[in-house]
Amino acid sequence: MGYSKFPYYALRENYASVVVKAGGVPVILPHEPSLIGTYLDIIDGLIITGGNFDVDPSMYGDHTTHETVTLKSERTQFETDITRGALELDMPILGICGGQQLLNVVLGGTLIQHIPDEIAAPLAHEQPNPRNEPGHIVTVEEGTLLYDIVGSAEMNVNSAHHQAVKAVSGSAIVNARTADGVIEGIEAPRQKFCLGVQWHPEFEIDPGDGRIFAAFIDAAR
Repeated sequence: MGYSKFPYYALRENYASVVVKAGGVPVILPHEPSLIGTYLDIIDGLIITGGNFDVDPSMYGDHTTHETVTLKSERTQFETDITRGALELDMPILGICGGQQLLNVVLGGTLIQHIPDEIAAPLAHEQPNPRNEPGHIVTVEEGTLLYDIVGSAEMNVNSAHHQAVKAVSGSAIVNARTADGVIEGIEAPRQKFCLGVQWHPEFEIDPGDGRIFAAFIDAAR
């Protein structure tokens, strides 16, 4: 059941509360293309949140669309344009789950459209247990921004996705993976702070999750 019979915006509360906890002021941005310039003047950092939809495969050069793919074209176009604007300004960016996937595409990378079709013996990336519990472990690459932030080579994370990063462009690197090889984190070293994670750190399941938001807020100050 939806919130309203008419179009509406919806965002889980913990996306905002974790920003407050890290010392930031959360501002929810309606998907108004004409206001992107104004938004970028107002905000100090951009979080691209997840959602129950996918990036259009045509945006990363795929000419077929998997039957599981769901699109929200207007939202995706808005998020693409504001992410490009934030990158041009070298504004701190944090992409979460689907937000990481969109960030990767904007940076010039590609996506796996459906993990079970492309990864042999995959983990349960759409975990059966509640989202506020860990689903699997990710291994964090030493020498990356993510490793510097979380201070650990492993994190316990939740998992709620059927797509993932397939390849990164020359402007990005991989900073985390799961045991089945799925890419769980990316970053763009040439940017001030440009980080993507495939899990949902706003649930603060692992000690490193809160550190990710603290580092993002510090970069935005």
